[in-house]
Amino acid sequence: MVDTAAAQAPSNAGAFRVVANPSPMPEADREAALADLKFGTQFTDHMAHITWTRDGGWGDYRVEPYGPLTLDPAAAVLHYAQEIFEGLKAYRWADGSVWLFRPAANAERFNRSARRMALPELPVEDFLNSVTSLLAVDNAWVPGVEESSLYLRPFMFASEAFLGVRPAHVIEYLLIASPVGPYFAGGVKPVSIWVAQGFHRAGPGGTGDAKCGGNYAASLLPQQQAYDHGCQQVLFLDARESRYLEELGGMNVFVVRRDGSVETPRLTGTILEGITRASVIQLLEDQNFKVVEKDITADEVVAGVESGDIAEVFACGTAAVVTPVGRLACPDFDVAINGGEAGDVTMRIRKALTDIQYGRADDTYGWMQRVV
Repeated sequence: MVDTAAAQAPSNAGAFRVVANPSPMPEADREAALADLKFGTQFTDHMAHITWTRDGGWGDYRVEPYGPLTLDPAAAVLHYAQEIFEGLKAYRWADGSVWLFRPAANAERFNRSARRMALPELPVEDFLNSVTSLLAVDNAWVPGVEESSLYLRPFMFASEAFLGVRPAHVIEYLLIASPVGPYFAGGVKPVSIWVAQGFHRAGPGGTGDAKCGGNYAASLLPQQQAYDHGCQQVLFLDARESRYLEELGGMNVFVVRRDGSVETPRLTGTILEGITRASVIQLLEDQNFKVVEKDITADEVVAGVESGDIAEVFACGTAAVVTPVGRLACPDFDVAINGGEAGDVTMRIRKALTDIQYGRADDTYGWMQRVV
């Protein structure tokens, strides 16, 4: 299976013009930063930037110094949250080359999100060119230690100064990059999950399948409750009946049964269509696991864990890759999964995915794209 870009109008961009950062981080300081990786706290010297206007379309393609933005206090994004983003990674292989994982899929999802939020679609070619243009300048920022990568954050927002509820006429697209280690500070260890009570991430007809900031803002109070109960993440149930698993605050979820079959919530429009999720399903099926996308109730998961019918639970996403779940908790139950340890299927599929991403295994799917 080879990724293909969605059919769209061709890009009108030439090469991104580069405005070099006059004060890039000294090499010694950069190497020190790459030796002490955290998630999303350090950023590279440059960012890519394109501006859209209703009359002129996309224009002014540039790579420029990373730095603060100047926004009018009336910028529409600050009042009406017309904004989307994506997340993908660049990987340093053992031979020093740099590769992207399924970037066209991110470009396509970016445009699905844009349509839902009444934002202009960015040609797939422009999305991909922004990534390769930034990496051409800042590739020294791609770390090479185990479990590390350069996290890429494309985003788009309404910058027009206008206090009125309508789609904005001026839009900014930017791409920033951050060298990162594991998403969870403890590394690849089972995480504890709090099942949200009385709060929902999204509802039917809402923005659940768009990658927009409002979905994540709505998750922050339940996420704080998870922290308060000793859990690292929150799991949301459906808004209609509060029975069915949907997704974590930033990851899709999978259930592994004792018979080897694997289940994951079906896509209903309220769940983000994860690129890692789709890749995991493909890898599982190619390893002869039966994968079923279906409605899954929290009650059946708890009963399955207690009876031994459910052997493992794991979550997946770009930032956290594949993460074992060791505990599910809420006021009504508190169960340890697989004795609180990472399961064999979870770690097997994690290894299969990361081996492709880091060039340790053949990429038979055409998922990887070399950029440097």
